Amino acid sequence: MPKSEIHPTWFKDTPVMCDGKPLCLIGSTKRQLQVDIWLANHPFYTESQILIDSEGRVEKFMKKYQLNSNDE
Repeated sequence: MPKSEIHPTWFKDTPVMCDGKPLCLIGSTKRQLQVDIWLANHPFYTESQILIDSEGRVEKFMKKYQLNSNDE
């Protein structure tokens, strides 16, 4: 017979919270879950992500090995 006291308590309706606002209810071993980023405020999905590529990979390689792009 399996031991009954080794398993954590399961909460069927655990609220997932972001900035104090409930997002959804899920099942969990914790009473409440706190997330910092979710779909509605993630930079990738809100199109507020800024990609900064000050120096590309090829240029970085050329600079590292002191090569000119005209050399062959």
